[in-house]
Amino acid sequence: MEKGGRRKDEPVEPPATSHSFVARGRLLAIASLALFASGCSNIGYYLQSVQGQMEIWRLERPLREVIADPATSGDLKERLLRAAEIREFASRELGLPDNGSYRSFANLGRPFVVWNVFATPEFSVQPVRWCFPVTGCVNYRGYFSREEAERYAAGLAGEGHDVYVGGVAAYSTLGYFDDPVLNTFIYYAETELARLIFHELAHQIAYASGDTAFNESFAVTVEEEGVQRWLARRGGGAKRDEFERFNRARSGFSTLVLKYRERLETLYGSGMTREEMRSRKEAILSELEAEYRVVRAGWDGFTGYDRWFATPPNNARVASVAVYTRMVPAFRALLEREGGDLPRFYAAVKQLAGLSREERDKRLRALEPALTAER
Repeated sequence: MEKGGRRKDEPVEPPATSHSFVARGRLLAIASLALFASGCSNIGYYLQSVQGQMEIWRLERPLREVIADPATSGDLKERLLRAAEIREFASRELGLPDNGSYRSFANLGRPFVVWNVFATPEFSVQPVRWCFPVTGCVNYRGYFSREEAERYAAGLAGEGHDVYVGGVAAYSTLGYFDDPVLNTFIYYAETELARLIFHELAHQIAYASGDTAFNESFAVTVEEEGVQRWLARRGGGAKRDEFERFNRARSGFSTLVLKYRERLETLYGSGMTREEMRSRKEAILSELEAEYRVVRAGWDGFTGYDRWFATPPNNARVASVAVYTRMVPAFRALLEREGGDLPRFYAAVKQLAGLSREERDKRLRALEPALTAER
């Protein structure tokens, strides 16, 4: 395994293209880099975002160069070749953008590319939002340094917020730049590697400014459909079993957390005193931990979400899960409505992304009646 690489037992998260660090377009765009790691609100945050992206550019090399390098381990070569196959499949079979993304490799020497900070008020499951031009408002704030993320989170906690800092293996620059394959996810199981590449490329298809739940749920729908099609073409029984195992755990985890999110939301709207809500909140979160241990027993030994529970859950942890999954049923219904035709599905999603949030929500609720109105 290369330095900084790691294997992962959980779902979360070739042709060459020249990647010149001094490319004029990149240098002209440096002023907007902070937007893509989840926004900026001050000079310090802006600078860490610029420096983090520049580090990735400095370290990236074309896949064919890394594969041909005698210093590259056999294991890494094999995984990069597979990543290149997945990348070609993404454009050829799934209609995802055919550009320079995921045609280079960078070893960052750390387990995550960014760390996202989530925060909620003490008695709310609605995440704090940070706003900026182009990408609008998002429900998290990203840092290329874990220490800086934790420092910022500590400040929010000192103000009375529930906070959660989560490592992220990849993020999308929305097609503005070519995103590379990273050591942070190249050692994933094949189906999880495919899932991640499909997910991040989906962000380049459609993006609704200020609507994190819409954007992430769309990408999750694409990744799940994409992996199913990848397995139908390339996967054997063992790979399909592996994917189904991961998916069963992922679905069970999401369902469980969303169930307790609803309970917390009901509590916070109950009119109880703060003292009563604080006590009841603690009890509900303890019940979440206890039920997780029961649910996990049916996952054939899969323990990938134990790390999520290593620190007691709070509002912010619960909200971080809801961001990625709450609207997936509506997007699945839309894909089915379009007869499973991905180009038609993408066109419909882009049309939704161009609507007002109110109209977008209305149309999604019509597709999936059980979809919760408030996000």
